[in-house]
Amino acid sequence: MQTWTTLSLPEYKLESNGVAISSKPQIWNTETQSINEITEKDIKLYVCGITPYDATHMGHAATYLTFDLLQRLLLIQGRKVSYVQNITDVDDPLLERAIRDNMDWRDLATKEIDLFKDDMSALRVMPPQHYIGAVEAIPLVIKAIEKLISKNAVYKIENDIYFDISSDPDFGSRSHLPLAQMIEIFSQRGGDPTLPGKRNKLDCLLWRAHREGEPSWDSPFGAGRPGWHIECTAIALEYLGSAVTIQGGGSDLIFPHHEMCAAQGEVMNEVSFAKYFVHTGMIGYQGEKMSKSKGNLVFVSKLREAGIDSMAIRLALLANHYRSDREWDDLLLQNATDRLERWRKGFAKPEGPEILETISRVVDALNSDLDTSKALAHIDAWVETAIVDSGSDKNSKLANTGTLARFIDAVLGVAI
Repeated sequence: MQTWTTLSLPEYKLESNGVAISSKPQIWNTETQSINEITEKDIKLYVCGITPYDATHMGHAATYLTFDLLQRLLLIQGRKVSYVQNITDVDDPLLERAIRDNMDWRDLATKEIDLFKDDMSALRVMPPQHYIGAVEAIPLVIKAIEKLISKNAVYKIENDIYFDISSDPDFGSRSHLPLAQMIEIFSQRGGDPTLPGKRNKLDCLLWRAHREGEPSWDSPFGAGRPGWHIECTAIALEYLGSAVTIQGGGSDLIFPHHEMCAAQGEVMNEVSFAKYFVHTGMIGYQGEKMSKSKGNLVFVSKLREAGIDSMAIRLALLANHYRSDREWDDLLLQNATDRLERWRKGFAKPEGPEILETISRVVDALNSDLDTSKALAHIDAWVETAIVDSGSDKNSKLANTGTLARFIDAVLGVAI
């Protein structure tokens, strides 16, 4: 599937711009339950994509912006990032919404994917190198299931194929949840723990045999369609090799999705599926988690249609730490709009206060588990100096404001 438009980003490398700082980005790893330094030079990043049955809401935007920020930080430090993202363009929620809206499920998916791409471009989110739909990945899913069959890790219930979690001795080690809680969450997020015939309540569906009225594809196991988790496992391993560096997504994917993906991948290749499991907090609205099921959504496209600057939306999402569960409200957006206006005022002159210390502090903040609150505060401080007393001291050293603006664009994705 074609990804969204590649951004024209300013070329900015810390070393070539005189910033003498330690390039040691650290990130919270859900598996280790600790802050880990990212030591690799070549990063294989896999981030789980949308199920395209509705428009991009703030929860989506916050997740993809977080991994955009991480990618930018790694790139300015001279690292290579190979980025893959999927789209679950066939799944129960999509089929159900299409029936509700009297639409062909393929048309609904195409419509929402196009809107998602437009929103990502407007927010200056860098596109993945590979943007892969579940439908186009069906041959990869079939190959992955065949490999799991060869490992004796699957079984059938009637004509459906299930993954046996007991084939992974490390199952549960990425999410750190007690069994009762895993079963409860599994039932809420697409699982079927009470289905008769299962070896384990948490065994997950790999291949759903054809049902009347549902789309299906031929396979060696009979006509049907992929389960949710195997889709991501198959895509990640096809495009990134036997393992990925970073597996990313919202915290609602920790279990079952990322646990299942990792278990399947490790059984297939007998190596750890990912080194770092990185998750973003949930965005709430009016006191509850923002979700399609609750209907309490704030859409990026609606804000854009209302004339809100997409850079203000980006700044609003950067204002708080990516791992925190937080509220979206009008005050957050207004504060971001005011901040953007202030920044643009501070950058209006071609010269301003010295910038190298500000750049160093911003990168240090981002290296510390993407602490955007501190990073933005350092830029705020520079801006206030630029507005209040830039050039008032004839002996003060002035710098090219365009250089700092290019840095902010390169690392924070905010075009001033």
